[in-house]
Amino acid sequence: MEIEEIKKVLMEKLVLDEVIVSGDGSHFQVIVVGEVFDGLSRVKQQQAVYAPLMEYIADNRIHALSIKAYTPTQWQRDRKLQGF
Repeated sequence: MEIEEIKKVLMEKLVLDEVIVSGDGSHFQVIVVGEVFDGLSRVKQQQAVYAPLMEYIADNRIHALSIKAYTPTQWQRDRKLQGF
């Protein structure tokens, strides 16, 4: 699976401001930013991101996925702290 494919799927299926994907082959790290995550628990945020990618996980095109989900406000704050 390609990084751009993951970005496209997430942008089409979720209302997101930003998607950053890194990784190689079948192991990926995803940072997603959107109001859709406001008020959701961390588990619900991750479930929202996993849902549109389940077919790729099921057929092993994605073997491992690390997710960090932020609201735009959280992203602005954390991006400064992380140096993005």
